[in-house]
Amino acid sequence: MSTENNQNFDEGFSLPEETFPPSGPPQMFWGMTENTYCMLMHISQLVGTGPILPIVMWAINKDQSPMIDQHGKNILNFIISMFIYIMVSIALVFIIVGFITAMAIGVMMIACPIIAGIKANEGNYWPYPLCIRFFK
Repeated sequence: MSTENNQNFDEGFSLPEETFPPSGPPQMFWGMTENTYCMLMHISQLVGTGPILPIVMWAINKDQSPMIDQHGKNILNFIISMFIYIMVSIALVFIIVGFITAMAIGVMMIACPIIAGIKANEGNYWPYPLCIRFFK
């Protein structure tokens, strides 16, 4: 293939601006890079504070970084969705199905933040499965 064909192809193709790496030194949040900060936002759901720490981390820095804002909204949507699913499971306990759904939700509440944290540390966005999008 000639370089002329490559140039023509490249001119018509462009990625969204947010996918390009930022220019200059990496932005730091609480002494961490943006990827590490986003990873800790996801993983912090598993510590004793529950949803409070990731929401605080998101609220403090959402205006400084679109990436943190995107991950924070994803986490908030996940927290709200899981709360709704837990309430439905509690109601379904009386017909036995609730025990199964509660166990599935418990596994999701542990596995999903870990997977999302790993993806965030790699610089990727991973939308939580079965998550209702309250914040976009």
